[in-house]
Amino acid sequence: MIIEQFISEKSNQIRAYIIAVIDRTIHYTELDKFIVDTMEEWTLLSVTDETPSSAKERVFWHVVHELSLHGAQSLNNDLFFKSEITTCLDFFANRGSYPIDCIGWRPLP
Repeated sequence: MIIEQFISEKSNQIRAYIIAVIDRTIHYTELDKFIVDTMEEWTLLSVTDETPSSAKERVFWHVVHELSLHGAQSLNNDLFFKSEITTCLDFFANRGSYPIDCIGWRPLP
């Protein structure tokens, strides 16, 4: 799988997971597990360049890092965090502009 396909697929999936956590249709631990699984899949691509190739990829990695740092439970407990992530989701859905203060870098092994 090429990187662009990976990011496109995973950004759609993470958006669906986050919306489900916010709507409380799935438990936040499901999103945490998705993040762990996504990182494991990423390592299989053996990427050596940390610079994202697109704005969408940069936002994707920003969301992944923020969720890894704060935990998916923060979507239900921290309104500022929820707002920041929702802005990123709008960008994924082509309903918003590039999020301010979005810093996303590819993780390297």
